[in-house]
Amino acid sequence: MFTCVFWIILGLMLQQLLVQCLILVSCGTILPLCRAAEQPRILVHGHRGARARRPENTIPAFQYAIEQGVDALEMDMAVTRDNVIVISHDPILHGPVCTSAKESAVIHELTLAEVRQWDCGAIQNPRFSTQVALPGTRMPTLDEVFQLAGRGKFDYNIETKSFLDKPEYTPAPEEFVKLVLEKIRTYKLEKRIILQSFDFRTLVAMRKLAPEIRLSALTENDQRDFATIAAEAGKAEIISPDYHLVTAAKVAAAHAAGLQVVPWTVNTPEDWDKLIQAKVDAIISDDPAALIAYLKQHGLR
Repeated sequence: MFTCVFWIILGLMLQQLLVQCLILVSCGTILPLCRAAEQPRILVHGHRGARARRPENTIPAFQYAIEQGVDALEMDMAVTRDNVIVISHDPILHGPVCTSAKESAVIHELTLAEVRQWDCGAIQNPRFSTQVALPGTRMPTLDEVFQLAGRGKFDYNIETKSFLDKPEYTPAPEEFVKLVLEKIRTYKLEKRIILQSFDFRTLVAMRKLAPEIRLSALTENDQRDFATIAAEAGKAEIISPDYHLVTAAKVAAAHAAGLQVVPWTVNTPEDWDKLIQAKVDAIISDDPAALIAYLKQHGLR
């Protein structure tokens, strides 16, 4: 008798719990949880650290991004005349990003000491009203950025800025990659590095030198399928397209080929939603803190 009563009471309790869950779903209360179950966690790469908040490609930008909880620091590399790898998107120093008494200068024609005479935080980038200017900020070396590794478990998404039509701006692709690999080995960061580039010569060179390093093929205008592009880029594991190239069908095909899709550079909720729906693996953004907050709000982190 006791056993029968027990099962009856248990059945009623489960029935009531089911009704409550249905009510919650109808009100939208647990939809984020359902959505999170359907969609894997989307990773966030801080573009040039966090360009919307701090001077781009600087230690303050990278520190800010780490504090916000990014999954990867995205950055660009150039090489000085004395073969020091520095962090800069453009091969030519110019305002408003970096300023000095001179109007401009080619990084590869300067020593590190000469590069350090430029102020890379004095002027707020007019494209980002939320960026905080930090006068006196100097361009960091790759060594200095790698020395931040102990502050978290984030990856480094580092780009070789190499130019087929401007070979004087950088070392030859093989030499460039050797310099980068030496630093990766020094800091034992092989498992935390993604090497990305528009110049696939550097990716092919890295694949030959260090097959274990993940490669990311950057593309801006190529309309071909992602797997074809990645195959030409040293058989890259990641395709990183301009976000306008992304469709759900192309992402699905890339996933079927074993690729990850990491579009750039995406800064608005409207565009984030499109990429979430397309099921990309990560998003590169100038404002990683805002993106992380948005993903959390939607149960995707």
